[in-house]
Amino acid sequence: MVRTAVFADRAAAGRRLGELIQNLRPPVGVGPVEVGPVVGPVVVGMARGGVPVAHEVARILGAPLDVVVVRKLGHPRQPELGLGALGEDGVRVLNEPLIARLEVTSAVLAQVAGAESQELARRLGIYRGDRPPLTLEGRTVIVVDDGLATGFTARAAVEVVRRRLAARVVLAVPVGSPEATIPLRSVADEVVCLETTDRFFGISEWYGDFTQVTDDEVAALL
Repeated sequence: MVRTAVFADRAAAGRRLGELIQNLRPPVGVGPVEVGPVVGPVVVGMARGGVPVAHEVARILGAPLDVVVVRKLGHPRQPELGLGALGEDGVRVLNEPLIARLEVTSAVLAQVAGAESQELARRLGIYRGDRPPLTLEGRTVIVVDDGLATGFTARAAVEVVRRRLAARVVLAVPVGSPEATIPLRSVADEVVCLETTDRFFGISEWYGDFTQVTDDEVAALL
């Protein structure tokens, strides 16, 4: 099946997502767990592809923007098979059923995790340098990516912001598969997704321009 791209590029997707979030009632930035003066949300983009989307969401909401770095743990022989994901602050989320089915040993998993940990640290150095992450304690945090395929990197990103004591976590994406989106509703406090379909073949099919985002682009947007 050939489909017409729904979003011209990540920035266009971010504008649509930001407008949807802005018009939600009650506002995403206000939740039952918040007390005292209303504090607006913080937008956090998942590097790399989620940052251009998050940049537009933050601009529309007038919210501060930060980044969260997560890395998929791909099978050594088949990198497209996600064994789980790593995130900042030592977060690790594993796809236990797949690991068991493929009989992945702990040694292989440790090797993959070690390599991805190094890449995660490298990216953090480029994106943030010596600047500390924004304070998330007591805030509503909107975690943004360019799409959800399996959802394991998103799970890791949500766990990172929870460890930083976010009061409420909203996961927001332009597009997602039902297999990823529905389970994540039990992980995040709220999931906002513009487009989804049972005939989901990949995130890239929804974009006219899905060029890989570079480290320099992420740093510039931040």
